[in-house]
Amino acid sequence: MDNNLNQSFEIAITRVFDARRELVFKAWTELGHFAKWWGPKGVTLEIIKMDARSGGEFLGIQTSPDGNQVMWGKLAYQEVVEPEKVAYIRSFSDEQGNTVRAPFSVSWPLEIMNIITLEDDEGKTVLKLKSCPVNASAEEQETYKGMAPKLQQDLEGTFDKLADYLVSLN
Repeated sequence: MDNNLNQSFEIAITRVFDARRELVFKAWTELGHFAKWWGPKGVTLEIIKMDARSGGEFLGIQTSPDGNQVMWGKLAYQEVVEPEKVAYIRSFSDEQGNTVRAPFSVSWPLEIMNIITLEDDEGKTVLKLKSCPVNASAEEQETYKGMAPKLQQDLEGTFDKLADYLVSLN
């Protein structure tokens, strides 16, 4: 990938799921699975479009538990390799999928690269996530770094939802 990754600071999370790698991959790439777990705890997701393949796109709306906050988001899939990797650039967007500034910060990076790798470990799956800004200014990188603890907490909550969802399938 030749994107201008700002890897001076990245978030890295490793999580083990009690599910086969193929199922975890499907949970990330198939609309019927993804819609049931994606997003921070309490947030609901409506998917408008999902084409989880290299060069494909996702467009969806996340709604807060009280219904007062609605955020559009998109994923631009960079590399999808079954069943081992999903790499995408995540952005906030408008209803048409145009990249827009985050509703919570004018200095949040417009694009965040997320690289997920899945490794088989005796029937369980080790998921590794790396996340860092793309083409970000120094100010945007500092904002990302400053919000990293909150972002990590939200990602952990999302992974908790994924773990619960995977258990529900057994």
